[in-house]
Amino acid sequence: MPMTPEISLKKVVHIIFQARETGRTGELHAFIDAMNEDEKANLVAIAWIGRGAFEPEEYDQALETAFTEATTPTADYLMGMPHLSENLESGLEALDIDVTDVEEDFFDR
Repeated sequence: MPMTPEISLKKVVHIIFQARETGRTGELHAFIDAMNEDEKANLVAIAWIGRGAFEPEEYDQALETAFTEATTPTADYLMGMPHLSENLESGLEALDIDVTDVEEDFFDR
């Protein structure tokens, strides 16, 4: 059974949408920088699962790796990742996390 990430789904959806928009890199960088270390590690683990570097059932291993191997600022690392929004979406899907309601709330703002 995959672990549930310890990060607000609203934050993950916010990052997915910001990562898709051009010209928002400063905002996205600041948003990720403002997160705590647990949130940043969970975000990286979700992206890694979405990219296929880890399987969903290896979530705790991905999370541990994100903590122990964090040598680059998280915002720089994630924003340098090709297809960040797709990796996050795929990671959430692989973890059986439905963000439909969160996405609808995001659009309703």
